[in-house]
Amino acid sequence: MSQLRIGIVLGSTRPGRRGEQVAKWVLEQAATRDDAAFELIDLADYDLPHLDEAIPPSAGQYAGEHTRRWAATIDSFDGFVFVTPEYNHSTSGVLKNALDYLYGEWNNKAAGFVSYGAAASGARAVEHLRLIVGELQMADVRQQVGISLYSDFEGFTTLKPIPHHEAPLSTMLDQLVSWATALRTVRSAALTAAA
Repeated sequence: MSQLRIGIVLGSTRPGRRGEQVAKWVLEQAATRDDAAFELIDLADYDLPHLDEAIPPSAGQYAGEHTRRWAATIDSFDGFVFVTPEYNHSTSGVLKNALDYLYGEWNNKAAGFVSYGAAASGARAVEHLRLIVGELQMADVRQQVGISLYSDFEGFTTLKPIPHHEAPLSTMLDQLVSWATALRTVRSAALTAAA
């Protein structure tokens, strides 16, 4: 069986975004592990206009080349770490849009979360994402990491995470790898049944 692949989805395309530093920190921490291959998926690298597919994603019939490219990327991973900002007590519009574009490619895969924000360190964004990924038939893991703009960014601009974030991140990745491994079996059984 091929090596487990986990995508770290950078869920902001905003100019001056703090999420790029957070996602690279997650990737740096994850790269010390040998139980999966981790890769950054930057939504800024995908030209996904506001959802423009006429047929619902559950049909898997994509008209746009941008949608097919996005579907191929997501289909190639076994699980995801969603790095999300908190905007107005929720996740970013661009991340919600990226999730809405697809359906089957997300199914039976694992999801973990690293959020960042002000007062609640992005926790409310994660609560909304848990509802969304549940509808996409993803298994979200319990542990999450919340990065504070107040205590984890020097001058609100440069990420300098407090060392105590490393343990929860490691636990979240442990849970994510475990679930992603188990869900490979579920996806394999579904493919066998469909054949």
